[in-house]
Amino acid sequence: MRFIVKWLVNIAALFIVIHVVAGVSADNWQAVIVAAFVLGLFNAFLRPLVITLTLPINILSFGLFTLVINGFFFYLASRFVKGFTVISFWNAFWASIVFSIISFILNVMLSPATTFGFRANLFNASGRRKGYGDAIDVEAKIGDKEKDK
Repeated sequence: MRFIVKWLVNIAALFIVIHVVAGVSADNWQAVIVAAFVLGLFNAFLRPLVITLTLPINILSFGLFTLVINGFFFYLASRFVKGFTVISFWNAFWASIVFSIISFILNVMLSPATTFGFRANLFNASGRRKGYGDAIDVEAKIGDKEKDK
């Protein structure tokens, strides 16, 4: 069931990408459904392998090379799915970024179990953890300089 929901989210995101990003098009809705399925398969099976193989480049680029990998898979899906067209790699690069953002937003909206929060792990001077919500830990001591020496 979870796979079907993610697939439907990817289909919706791909429909939006086709209308928003120049250079990405589909002949019909069947091509969009198949392209979303192929992108899901690429992300599930090939992406972990490619990320592992390109780990040194990814580390040196602070993870930004992952955007290139996502664009490559988007472009590759256009080569596998008849009727789904991406003109160039750069169109695929931008389309993959928009696709990721839209699918993230849709997944968050459709998952009732998803929660976001901020938790500050602050410690006091003795090394013990302070309570949540403490933003600044400032201690001031007012006294005689001569006396403190």
